[in-house]
Amino acid sequence: MATADIGVIGLAVMGQNLILNINDHGFTVACFNRTTSKVDEFLETSAKGTHIIGCHDIQGFIKTLKRPRKIILLVKAGSPVDDLIEELLPFLEKGDILIDGGNSHFPDTERRLNELASKGILFVGCGVSGGEEGARFGPSLMPGGSEASWPHIKPILQAIAAKVDNNEPCCDWIGSGGAGHFVKMVHNGIEYGDIQLICEAYDILYRVLGLKDEEIAEIFLEWNKGELESFLIEITAEILRYKDKDKTPLIHKILDVAGQKGTGKWTVEAALDEGVPLSLISEAVFARSLSALKAERVQMSKFFPKAKKPFVGDKKAMIENIRKALYASKIISYTQGYMLMREASSHYKWNLNYGSIALVWRAGCIIRSRFLGKIKEAFDKKSDLQNLLLDDFFHKALSECQDGWRKALCLSTEHAIPAPCFTSALSWFDGMTSASLPANLLQAMRDYFGAHTYERIDSARGTFFHTNWTGRGGTTSASTYNA
Repeated sequence: MATADIGVIGLAVMGQNLILNINDHGFTVACFNRTTSKVDEFLETSAKGTHIIGCHDIQGFIKTLKRPRKIILLVKAGSPVDDLIEELLPFLEKGDILIDGGNSHFPDTERRLNELASKGILFVGCGVSGGEEGARFGPSLMPGGSEASWPHIKPILQAIAAKVDNNEPCCDWIGSGGAGHFVKMVHNGIEYGDIQLICEAYDILYRVLGLKDEEIAEIFLEWNKGELESFLIEITAEILRYKDKDKTPLIHKILDVAGQKGTGKWTVEAALDEGVPLSLISEAVFARSLSALKAERVQMSKFFPKAKKPFVGDKKAMIENIRKALYASKIISYTQGYMLMREASSHYKWNLNYGSIALVWRAGCIIRSRFLGKIKEAFDKKSDLQNLLLDDFFHKALSECQDGWRKALCLSTEHAIPAPCFTSALSWFDGMTSASLPANLLQAMRDYFGAHTYERIDSARGTFFHTNWTGRGGTTSASTYNA
């Protein structure tokens, strides 16, 4: 008998926690896992005493679901999603809804949506952020795809999502196609940037100013009371205070080799495809790649030894400069992320609601912060805002941070402390606020060696010229195109 409001396939930690969350909000949920022993174990432990329905085969699972059937897939991204869809298809009917809650690449979501639409099946790519705790008590949810599915899944998704102060759910319809997974991908890219920026601030405080971990934790706790208030700043303070079994800071026993799962790389690739200068997030991805070269770094550090210099100056003032560098760079990171979403929205005709996205990220997700409220306010004031830096709040914030931002970078450079994201953020800002750049010379060189042509300041845009620089090159130019 069909009694379940929704079904979930996949009983890893995220799946189990999301199921318990759905159950807590009064919905009947059915669950299935390919390894059926996990179903029995779940029902006998965490799900014991609930109304959760456990199933041992796909056909039985489908039979428990009310029409239109709503199924959340929580399996590993890639071919496992395609395999599971193929397994489900013989039992589905027109109007049934499949929701991919994994970290799928948005082109895969676009493809699956189109393939299933021809069979009458509605498909949703739903970004889920917040980790295990978010899944259990309220994640940030970013659904997109077949819009006809939204009225059927909206009550459930908005009920289980995190809530902000006025009880607004951190879940709204993102857009058509792969919009949901694209926005989640950009969220993860911004997360890469935020994490790297915090690490750079910590590195300067620790290695240049010579502060102890407990002192730095106090600084981060203080920063968390102001503009930088966020989940990542909060947990940084907790991490720095955490002691190992021998009562020494655990942080210094962790190998400095970063892992990554690919969403940061996807964000950078999307930026290249859309022609968006996503320099900060790109540097954050490359910083992880560089960290992985541990053996080479150790060898190179001996080949190019660095002389340690004591810090001379006002530590309190420099700590404030580092805070300003972190805050300003964070603004740049989100500005770049929103530029990427704007270009993709135009390209794919998603019609993204940028203020709504900021609201969806306000709670439940990894990048949740006070700062996102200001982004929502900016788009509430001007929905067609072209660039966050044109908003009065962000214009004022960057104007006030500039001097300290530059001083912090001078300090890191002087003491040979790498700060790729601080540096790239400032370079990007200086480039975006420069009416003139040396690209005129760049174009001249391209035309000189490859007859690639150039535009002139005294002619209309779109009119291209070629110069026979040497007198031997002739007048024929190469084909003109943008990549």
